[in-house]
Formats: sequence, structure tokens, C-alpha cells
Amino acid sequence: MTESLKSTQSIAPRNPISRALLFVLVGGHGRPLGATILIVLLALSMFPSLPALYDLRMALFDGYQKVAPRKRTSAPAVIIAIDEKSLQELGQWPWPRTTVAELIEAVAKNEPAAIGVDVLMPEFDRMSPASIAGLIERLDSKLAQRLAQLPSNDSVLANTLRRHPVALGIAGIEQKGTATASNRTAPFRIRGSDPTPYLRHFAGTLRSLEQLDAAAPGHGLLSVDPSGGVVRRVPLLASVDGVLTPALSMEVLRIATQTSAFVAVGEPDRVKGIGIGDIFIPTNADGTVWVHFGPHDEDRFVSAVDVLHGRIDPEQMRHKIALIGATGLGLLDYQTIPIGQRIPGIEIHAQILESIFEGSLLQRPDFLEKLERVILLTSGLILILAVPAVRPRTAALLYAVLIAGLLAAGFALYYWQQMLVDVAWPAAVCTLLFGVMLTGTLTEADRQRRALRLALDAEREAAARAAGELEAAQRIQMGMLPPPSAKFYGDPRFTLQALIEPAKSVGGDLYDFFKLDGDRLFFMVGDVAGKGLPASIFMAVSKALYKSAALRMEHGADIGEVMRAANQEIARDNPEMLFVTVFAGILDLRTGELNWCNAGHDPPFCLRPGEKIPVRLEGDSGPPLCVIEAYPYRPEHYRLLPGEALCLFTDGVTEAMNAADELYGRQRLFSVLKSSFGATEAIQLVNAVRDDVRAFVLDTERSDDLTILALRWNGGDV
Repeated sequence: MTESLKSTQSIAPRNPISRALLFVLVGGHGRPLGATILIVLLALSMFPSLPALYDLRMALFDGYQKVAPRKRTSAPAVIIAIDEKSLQELGQWPWPRTTVAELIEAVAKNEPAAIGVDVLMPEFDRMSPASIAGLIERLDSKLAQRLAQLPSNDSVLANTLRRHPVALGIAGIEQKGTATASNRTAPFRIRGSDPTPYLRHFAGTLRSLEQLDAAAPGHGLLSVDPSGGVVRRVPLLASVDGVLTPALSMEVLRIATQTSAFVAVGEPDRVKGIGIGDIFIPTNADGTVWVHFGPHDEDRFVSAVDVLHGRIDPEQMRHKIALIGATGLGLLDYQTIPIGQRIPGIEIHAQILESIFEGSLLQRPDFLEKLERVILLTSGLILILAVPAVRPRTAALLYAVLIAGLLAAGFALYYWQQMLVDVAWPAAVCTLLFGVMLTGTLTEADRQRRALRLALDAEREAAARAAGELEAAQRIQMGMLPPPSAKFYGDPRFTLQALIEPAKSVGGDLYDFFKLDGDRLFFMVGDVAGKGLPASIFMAVSKALYKSAALRMEHGADIGEVMRAANQEIARDNPEMLFVTVFAGILDLRTGELNWCNAGHDPPFCLRPGEKIPVRLEGDSGPPLCVIEAYPYRPEHYRLLPGEALCLFTDGVTEAMNAADELYGRQRLFSVLKSSFGATEAIQLVNAVRDDVRAFVLDTERSDDLTILALRWNGGDV
């Protein structure tokens, strides 16, 4: 049992029910309560029609369109507006059917691809000659007889409809008693399963006068389904008393493309889409589409009176779809769209056609509901697991990043993929879970305060012991190395100075030097792979075994034999597979002859008197010790001049980094050594390099041990 539960139990009430309630609320840092809430809210997401869920989702989707409405990039349709200007010049609505016929004739002269009429004319025209004849029969019977013989206004309009590619609008009616059933619609071919059961269903339709309805080449539904007073989705096809019927926008598109029949594509449990010639338009499962709305645009409109009087450019309509509809404010045909504007109903059909041509209809595929539940579950689990594990400030940042990420991802999918993803419910659930988890965590933390205080005291005591042990280890490690200066030999033929600075309390760098006899000086610098305590232990073993190998060699043995023997000894017991780079040499103090060998280490620099340019001691270099067993290391030879100095170093010098993450580098070391020509003592070289590295690094924490060894040969006859 954890300390947190012990602490909770120590102050919990004795009543079992109260104890259980307390555990649910704060036990486990509130995770049980958070998990319970997540499961309940995840279950609620399976009922998207719930008012709270639906309203939240629609508010988010509307927000997408308000922030980034569709930008109009096409103009497949032009709206012939029965606007205020037309009503002022031609009289109040309804106009005589002859005027409507003249308007359609005037539109047709501009050669549109199809004409859609968003006007219902279900009654006889009272302005027809026969109707007027009945009114004036008592006043002038002969005039009344002549008027009665004239064709009716409805006949004139019917003849006009027959001659042109016109689709009349029809309105869907849900109540059978007031509906007119008619199968006068374009034919449909069904591909796949029958989509009829899944479509929006109407008992019948409200149509224009039978004479007009029969004359029109096409018929399309005007009905939209405002949800909460806002038009978001529009059915592209519906079922009218079991008969497949297209929307007006689809019907005019069919006429414009001269397609004889629609193709309704169904799947076993849904509608997949509608085809018109080479055009296929995916739909929702019920045959509707989410309209991607743009703002109201006056460029879509021309006034009906201007069309009648020929005051427009024919190119505005040529080969386009002309939509005739009422836009006058007194005609009340206005709908609210998601971006917050009220637009004429006819403009909705125009925007549908624009979205189809631009390929920008909004999508909400069936898999999105499952994806949204996965997002809800994942984000909720992240908060349940992470909030109790981090500080409140970090938890708040995590919550903010999570919410921002959800909103950004949802908007990005809308903006670039035209996909409506509901991240509002996951964001709301995350907000609730964050509050619950943060409250539970703070409550749990308060209950754990005394336990944590005791644990902190114990940790401080353990840390003090560990620090003391590391300090003792450092003293032991540094005590194994020879004194940094070789002055204790009292030999004027050379000066030697060494420096080692571990990056941690203990490190893996090493150096050593000692006389093999009165005239031969052995020296070495090494670097163990790794840092800290393991490297320091391996460093101590390596130094001891290498020195043992050097002292056991017979007089006259070369440094290559020493290296081979040391490699064998150090690699013998190396379960962690560590390795060490070594540069070692034997200097004949009488002649300046240097016998050296390099096992994967950085070559030293030579400072030859009179040359002023440091040079690297290049030669054959083998792999580090413990890498290749029985590797045949070969010795190299070099003769020092009197006054010549060697500078050996580890990568803690060249790879030292400053606050800008810049490396010290060999070029800077080269410059320091170049400026140190004329130094008469080895200690001057060591101090110059050390001081320059410190000036470069400043307060930046070192990541590697630093070791420098300088050897100057003064000559054999000093």
C-alpha cells in the first residue's frame, strides 16, 4: 500500500460508506472519480441527438464558418432577383403570369444553360382575360366576350415553359391531408441498395398550377430543414410518397448538363450520393449535404426588371444556370445561415451549386463519430493520468495545450479538408475532467503533506550520505594519481605538469607518469568511455593494470609491447564492455628519443622551438583498449629537440561547450598553444589552456572530464 493511501486512511472516517466515498473522491489522486465521469460522458456521446450535445456541436460548426466562410471562386449560377427595384417598376407581387413569361423569355434570350424558378404558383392567375371578363360582363358584354376568347395568362406561361429548359420549384409537405402526390419528376436509376428508406420523407408536395406544372421540363424541391432557425443542411434528394425527387439545385444542374436521369447510389444502411452525368456528389446518410456557406454577395444578383428591359450584359448569364427568385423584403423568403447572415432562399441554391463546382461541400463521414469518441477517450485519459502526476502549473499548461490542440485540429480539418469534426464535446469533457482531477490532486496533496515531509527528511539524510561517499571516492581517485608536477624527481632535463578536472564528483579521465630507470620517463593520458562512478572505477582499474604492465616489461621493450600487454590485462575482466583511449610514451631523457603509441586517443601537439606553429604528432593509431582483443599495437618514434614541448589532452578540452552550445574545438586549442610559444615551463602551457577553456565555458556546466598534460624536454646535457 502506497504512502498516499496510508496517509488517506490515517485521517479517513470510520464509517465504511464515508470511507468508500472519500476514496472515490480523493483516493488515487481523484482518478477513480475522473474515470467514472469519463465513462458516463463517453456513453452520452453515443446519443448525438441529445439537445445539449447537438446544440454544442452546431455552435462549433457554425463557429468554423463564421471564422472562415467559403470564399467564392466560381459563378455557375446567376440570380434573377424579384427585388424592391423590380416591385417598384412593375407593381406588387404576384405579377401577371404574362409578365413572368416575359421575364423567362428575356432570361432565355441570354442563352443560360438552365432556368430554375423558385416561385410557387398554385392558383389561377386572377389577371387572366377570362377572370377580368367575369368582372366587366355587366358593364360591357361584347368586351367581356372578346376577353373570354383570349388565351389565359397561365396558358401563355405554360407555352413559355415548354419552349425553354425550365425547372419549377415544388415544396415538400409532411401532412398527407394537405399534400398533393405526384410522380412528375426526373427518372432515377438506383445503383447499389435502395436509398429510399433513409431519405427525408414528404407525404406530398405543394406545386404550381397543374397546367404550369405539366408544362415545365423539370421539377425540384425547394424545401430546406432549418435546425434551430439556421439552415445548415439541405436534402439533395428526398422521398415524396415513395418517389425519389431531386432538389431544385440538382434539377437545374441535370437540365444544364442535358442528363436524362439521375443516379441514386445507396449502401445497405445509408445513402452514398447522387450522380448527374459525370458528376458525383457524396451526401450524408439521409441524402442531405452540409452547405459550405459564403457571405451574401450582390454580384450573384441581377434585377428582374433590368433583365426584362435588356439592361444587362448577356455574358452574365450565357451558359450559366439562371435562378429566378423573390428577394424583396416584403416577400419574407429569407433564411438564416451559419455565418450569422439572413439571405434570400434562392441564394442558398446558388451557394449549393457554387460549392459543387468548387468541390467545397462540407463533409461529415460516418467514421467521424467513432473518431470523436476515440479523441474524447484519449484526451480524457491523458488528463486523468497526467494531472495528478505533474505540478498544477504544468497541469494547467497541459490542459491549455490539449484544448488548443483540439480546437486547432478541428479548425484545420474544416479549413483544408472541408471536414466537420466535433471537438466541442471532447473539449467540454476535458474542461470538466481537468477541474475534477485538479481538485482531487490538490486534496490528495494536502493529505500527503506530513508523509511527504517525513519522506523528504529521509531523502535529505540519504543524499547527505551519498554526497559524503562521492566526496570520499573523489579523494581516493585523485589520491591514486601522481602529483601534478614532476618536480619531485629533481631532474633538470624535463619539466612535466598535469591537470585533471572531473565533470562530476568523480570521472573517467586519467594520467600517469613515472621513471622506468634513471634515464627513461614513462607518461600517459587516457579517457574512459562514460562518466560518473562506473567510469571512475574502470579508470582506477585501467591505471593500475597499465602501470603494472609497464613496470613488468623488460629493459629495452618498446611501448607497443606495453600497450598490447595492458590491453590484454584490462580486457580480461570487463563485464560492462567499457573501453579506454590511451596515449602513452617513453622519453629517453638523454637523447630526446620518444617511443610512443596511440590507442584511439587525440594526438598531442608538439611545440618545436623556432617554428612558432604547433604541429600534431601524427602516426599509426590503433583502436581503444578493450575494443579488439590481441590487437598488434605498433610503436612510433619521434625525436624531441631541446626546449620542445608536448601537450596531451582529452576530449573534455576540445568538446567543452559554452552557453550557446558551441564547441571549444581544436582550432581554438591550436591558437592558444601558438600564442604560448616561448613558455619555459610545462605549467605555463597547462595554465594557458585551462584558463582559455574556463573563459570560453564560463558558468556552463561541463559534460565531460578535462585533463591536460604538458611535457617539455630541456635537453640531455642540462
